[in-house]
This record gives sequence, C-alpha cells and structure tokens, in this order.
Amino acid sequence: MGKPTGFLEYDRIEEYHAPVAERVKHYNEFTPTLTDEQATIQAARCMDCGIPFCSSNCPVHNIIPDFNDLVYQGNYEKAIQVLHSTTNFPEFTGRVCPALCEAGCSCGLNGKSVGIRSIERKIIDTAWERGLVKPVPAKVKTGRKVAVIGSGPSGLACAQQLVRAGHSVTVYEKNERIGGLLRFGIPDFKLSKSLIDRRKEQMEAEGIVFITNTLVADTDKLPHGVNCDAKSFVSPKELISKFDAVVLCGGSETPRDLKAPGRELKNVHFALEFLIGQNKEVNGGKNNPINVAGKHVVVIGGGDTGADCVGTSNRQGAASVTQIEVMPKPPVEYDKLTTWPEWPRIFRTYTSHEEGCERLFSLNTLEFLGNEKMNFVL
Repeated sequence: MGKPTGFLEYDRIEEYHAPVAERVKHYNEFTPTLTDEQATIQAARCMDCGIPFCSSNCPVHNIIPDFNDLVYQGNYEKAIQVLHSTTNFPEFTGRVCPALCEAGCSCGLNGKSVGIRSIERKIIDTAWERGLVKPVPAKVKTGRKVAVIGSGPSGLACAQQLVRAGHSVTVYEKNERIGGLLRFGIPDFKLSKSLIDRRKEQMEAEGIVFITNTLVADTDKLPHGVNCDAKSFVSPKELISKFDAVVLCGGSETPRDLKAPGRELKNVHFALEFLIGQNKEVNGGKNNPINVAGKHVVVIGGGDTGADCVGTSNRQGAASVTQIEVMPKPPVEYDKLTTWPEWPRIFRTYTSHEEGCERLFSLNTLEFLGNEKMNFVL
C-alpha cells in the first residue's frame, strides 16, 4: 500500500485534458502524464484493503497494490518490473483500457477510486524516459521456430513472450505496418502510433522478425470491410511446413452489418472504414476517402468505437454529430453496495462527447432514408 492514511487525506486526481477548442484542431494525444508529485499523491490513496478486487477485476491481473506502493516510494525501477510481470505493453492499456480495476477499488465504496490507470501510464512513461525499458533477449535458444499471424496486441504480446523463451519468432501482418487495430482502429488522439514503433524496435532487438504486407490465406478474397494492404500471400500449408508451431492471433475485422432498407446508400459506412482511413491519413498516407467536413453525421452505436467516430468527425469539421443507442440511457448514479466490485452500467461521457455530440437512447434503426447526396451515417 501507499500511505496508510492517504485515502483520508487526499482526493482523487483526475487526468487533465487539453481544452476542447484546442484539441479538436489536431489528432495528437491531449492527456498529459501525471507529474511525479501528482503520481505520489494518487498512489498514496491506495488502501491496505486486504482483498485487492482491483487486481482481480483487471483482465491481465496487474499487481496493483504493489506498484502503487512503489510509486508512492518513488521507486519506478521496481514499479516497472512489477508492472511488466503481468502486461507487455502498459503504455497501450494505460491510455485506452476502460479501467475495470478502478470499479473494484475499495476507495470507491465511500468516495472516488484511486486513479489506477493514470498511475500505470505514469510508470511506463517514466520508465521509457529513464531508459528502464530495454530489450530482453533470451539467454538460451531452443532451436524452435514459431510463426505468429497477426500483429495486434495479442500477436505482439505472444511474439514477445515466445522470443524471450528462446524460440525464433516471425510475425506475419497483412497490412503495411504492425499494430492491428492499435494502429488502424484507435485514433491517434487516444493512442500515438509512435508508441507502437518504439515497441517494434525493442522487439526486433530481441530477435523478432516482422513480415508486413503479407496475407496468410489460400485466397485473396476477404469479407467487405476488412482492411488489407497485402502485396504477397503465404499459404497455411507453407507455414506449417516451415515452422514448428503457428499461432493464430488475428482479430475479427468482419463488421456486423445492419440489414435495414437503404443500407446500400452511398454515405452509409462501417466505423472502421472511416477510422482506418483517417489513421492512415494522419500517419502520412493518402487522404481519407470518407470526409464529413460540413456534414451532419449520425453514429449508430454507443460504445468506444462510436465515441472514436464522434471525435474523428469533430476533427474533420462535421456540422453536427448525433450518436444513437438502441439501449435505454443508463443511470448516472448506481447503488455501489449492490454492484461493487463489478463493472457498473452507468452513463459515461467520453472526451469525444465533450467535443460536441447529441446522444439519443432507446432508438432502433429501421430504415435509411435519403439519396446519393445524403449526409453521413457511421
């Protein structure tokens, strides 16, 4: 734990966001990392609760009380060791994870939970700044060769664990650059792609080989909506003959379509068609073929991907953005005694909503009405 009485003495420090008028002018990250002083105070609030539901809520079971205590002590060298013992890329999760851990924080029962995600980000960002993140090559080689298909977060983590175990690892990626939806799905204002490139350098130094623009398949016919820049193909049989093991780490990019009349209209798009095109443009590629500047945009779906479409639409200069959700509006407050430590279903406002968005609930999409000049639906 941090300071025994810290949760009584200090309030939660919310992450700072740049003003809306400033941040909608660019696609860069707008949430700075905590200062050393802020991180110390944040970590000091961690209680000696006995049963850390924060850790059990975490999908990768980060050892949260331990690294909180180490941050409070200012021992970032040990803190990054503890953090890396359960997660390979905390700079990703420290920015985009919904922080299920914070829902199980004991401080949250009678007040506000510890800002665990902001502490995680502080640990890894400080570790990179101080040169504490280095390649970890295997001391002993096994002589085994493994192919990993897909370079999203699961593929990258799998490849890193395998190469550190002594295997020779080759990662195949169908797109021009690695990262999967980390790179092409999540907007840059939430996750800078330089973080992926930095990890790639570390992993290559550990011995991982990345082969991009290569699709592992017997056919080049992919479902509509799947992003693919492949210029070459490798058959599954060829991989099986060349490698001792093949790991499938490809996520599903096949979108769930909405079979409603009018779906074929020109300006009705899948979310990833819009987001991938914008991410490529921001990172030096050709202009996004979907541009909503001056248009009225409707986003169908109230989740994270919908919020990403809202933020991207505002940055493109949309005339208005409306997000609709089929479910009823969740309650703003909830009964902690009947919900804690589970993840509560409450009304959440994301930073993209703050930038301009009308949100409507209990609406089912029955039909798309319009013509070829209609505004955009995502």
